[in-house]
Amino acid sequence: MRGTVFLTVQSTHLKYEMAFSRNITILKGDSATGKTTLVDLIREYNLNGTDTGISLHCSCPCYVIAGNTWKEQLQGIRKGLVFIDEGNRFVTSEEFAKAIRGTEHYYVIVTRESLVNLPYSVTEIYGIHSSGKYAYQEPVYHHMVRIYRDYTVPEADRIDRMLVEDSNAGYDFFSGLSDTKQIPCISAQGASNIFGFLENVGSKESVTVIADGAAFGSQMEKVYQILLRRPQIQLYLPESFEWLILSAGVLRDTEVASILENPSDYIESCENFSWERYFTRLLTEKTAGTYMRYSKVKLNPVFLQGRICAQIAAALPEKLGKILASGLEGEYGEPCQD
Repeated sequence: MRGTVFLTVQSTHLKYEMAFSRNITILKGDSATGKTTLVDLIREYNLNGTDTGISLHCSCPCYVIAGNTWKEQLQGIRKGLVFIDEGNRFVTSEEFAKAIRGTEHYYVIVTRESLVNLPYSVTEIYGIHSSGKYAYQEPVYHHMVRIYRDYTVPEADRIDRMLVEDSNAGYDFFSGLSDTKQIPCISAQGASNIFGFLENVGSKESVTVIADGAAFGSQMEKVYQILLRRPQIQLYLPESFEWLILSAGVLRDTEVASILENPSDYIESCENFSWERYFTRLLTEKTAGTYMRYSKVKLNPVFLQGRICAQIAAALPEKLGKILASGLEGEYGEPCQD
């Protein structure tokens, strides 16, 4: 499945209007906020149709799976929007993660837990916000979205240390930039290690964390609790490092530009468990056989040279870019010739 799926569910007193653009969406929030009611309405409509007084409009079939027979239920449905209510423990299992990998569905999971086995985006965590007698989908941290934006677009005037999620090409790039500014850059060796690192950061140390937002959702809640207490720790969460390169425009490719305008129209969920994988493949394919040939394992040195490096750095949030890229052309020499 690809593209945006629009859903409207309405009963006598409630109306839900939602849109889903990725294969995994998380609905969170306190009790009595309407999450389970939404799932119940869909379940009831599927059982008894319009006789229930419920109307459901969606561009694809909607399903609810639950209980110990979840795997059999999943195997018996065709491409659609799959809802899973709170209390179904199987969603936390590695078995569930393996079962949904490669399927054509979009999954909407109601949970208060962080699902560490699933690569969901920080932008796809939602809650149910009520307005009058109707309910509409809004980011789960409705009052925190602005705070998230503040933290995920670093505004610090200095960086004492940088922590990069991976140890591959993204780390090579940011460590290369930070070396010129004598800023220590450390690899976390995986997103799950970031929280433990941040717990030990000095009280006055300014740290910028860079991670792939496309799969950072399961880590965000506990990391966010640290950010609330430690404003000198800031996050930069692009979709992925490959997305950053593509969005910087270094390829000068019109197809890439179109894809970046609305990625969900191009990213097939059964082929890409997370958007990070799609952007890695896209960048690798687009640069194959050229001097910019990209490898995720080790960064091609050309991405730290001249015009290419300057363009990628210019695509960073303003203050982060200013700290890391000031005087960049002078330090890296003349721009590369295409």
